[in-house]
Amino acid sequence: MRTPARISIPTISQERALPAVRPLLKSSVGVAEFFASAEGLSRSQQTRVIDQAIMMLEGFYAHLPLKRAMYALDPLQRLRLLRQRLHTFNSAASFHREMTSIFTSLHDLHTNYCLPAPFKDANAWLPFKVESYCGIHPGGDPACAPEHRTYLVTSVAEWFNHPTFRRGVELLYWNGIPIARAVEIAAAQSAGGNAGARHAKGLAALTARPLIVSPPPDEEWVIVQFRNLADRIEEMRVQWQVTQIPDEIPAKKRGVALATERIRKIGKFLFAPETIQFERRLAASRNPLLLLKKTESLLPDVFNAREVRTPHGKFGYIRIRTFDVDEPDDLVSEFLRLVRLLPQKGLILDVRDNGGGRSAAAERLLQLISPRQPIEPARLYFINTPFTLRLCMLQKANKDLGPAGLSPWIQSIQRSMETGATFSASFPYTDPITCNSIGRQYPGPAIVITNSLCYSATEFFAAGFQDHGGIVLGVDRATGGGGANVRTHEELRSYFRKDRRSPFKTLPNQADLRVAFRRSVRVGPTTAGNDVEDFGVTPDHFHAMTRNDLLRGNVDLINHAARLLVALRATHARC
Repeated sequence: MRTPARISIPTISQERALPAVRPLLKSSVGVAEFFASAEGLSRSQQTRVIDQAIMMLEGFYAHLPLKRAMYALDPLQRLRLLRQRLHTFNSAASFHREMTSIFTSLHDLHTNYCLPAPFKDANAWLPFKVESYCGIHPGGDPACAPEHRTYLVTSVAEWFNHPTFRRGVELLYWNGIPIARAVEIAAAQSAGGNAGARHAKGLAALTARPLIVSPPPDEEWVIVQFRNLADRIEEMRVQWQVTQIPDEIPAKKRGVALATERIRKIGKFLFAPETIQFERRLAASRNPLLLLKKTESLLPDVFNAREVRTPHGKFGYIRIRTFDVDEPDDLVSEFLRLVRLLPQKGLILDVRDNGGGRSAAAERLLQLISPRQPIEPARLYFINTPFTLRLCMLQKANKDLGPAGLSPWIQSIQRSMETGATFSASFPYTDPITCNSIGRQYPGPAIVITNSLCYSATEFFAAGFQDHGGIVLGVDRATGGGGANVRTHEELRSYFRKDRRSPFKTLPNQADLRVAFRRSVRVGPTTAGNDVEDFGVTPDHFHAMTRNDLLRGNVDLINHAARLLVALRATHARC
């Protein structure tokens, strides 16, 4: 069999890139070469993965009744059928595709089949990013159909060389398919929990695929038709590349939309390599504060802070890109340092595209900015099964899982063995004391900006802010709909290490499984008891993204937020 030719990035392009990313570009390969070198799992290894997936979904998956009802599916039966029919799968790729399809059908970005090496750190990408806007005014209808959107290239890798394919060109066709339909097809393969999330995930998947959880591209190259900046229609062919991008500093507990977080890292590698270089300089410095200018952050991967000048006045602006940190206290203290450097009459907190991370970090931030105090953290509950009861008994004193460990949940799960109740009672995961240990520090009004890629801990933050009197401005009709705590197979296995009857078996070749094992409900006066899963957080105000927003630094969006801050300040003054 002929070995596929290596499709590498030209040396001249590698030399244009910053030193921090040159090794990654040099090691990139084409899709065919990557798959030719990827080894599969044996039949017995595949069987073990399936059996462990059945056990986790049946024993721990908090959303299983909801997903069965909302999507008319039976993931357990699909897994059993897959095990029965393994002999019909003649390639490793077909097994991975079926497993990915089963988990994608759950519409839950927390619950995944994570492919083994070499897929786990592999990312397929094209050297540009596509975003969309609707041609309606900022107060218009949030239900903008895909076919009514305009799709623009908003980022192009600096080293990518093409005479007319630039930032701002409009995409018209994708491999001969009208661009809106191409996005719709990609959205149907995504795990988004609502229509907005599916569209956003489909749009992102056009150019970035984390192979650990996302279907790989079927094509080795893409032909795009676009309208260039001179209003002429052209076509371009561009190769998919696959690059191994390992996590440099893995976080301890990741309550993230894994695909969203990996796509963010792909974007940083392609479009913000200077951030990678700056992070390394900070890590190597004995006194990182001396390297900072104005509102630069000690956590440049997390925060981008600046003063914004609008027709309505000067305000503080902080983009929070992730809550995926090792220590929540580090994130809270850095946020507090930054916010003191900004104007104190109004603060815009932009959490768009934030796939989550540590919900403890997100909920501890609320006390610094929320209008209503004290802060009550979100409450969480288990599905009642013998396995969740054993988990709570084994980890009843583990304070990493709750202020008093898992002991508060035990009684209600035990009672369910008699009553048949589906779910346990609910209790907070984040310690209420730490959520109120600092108190409100920002004197002016604040507003939070969301979109449908906000997920998990970011939704804990947005929901908590809204539930404590804050105003949310959304560019989509809802956030992504991820209301749960998540743990990996390996983490759950460690919780059962002292149990002689542990159901957990080691997974082969660094494969992994993730499951939403504890589900959240809201705590606001009018939202108490409402789920976030699938439904997300509905914003108080809507902003339709404009061409200016995509190409001129979100100028219309920031002005919209500024108008709302002025109104909030006036309301506060009257009170």
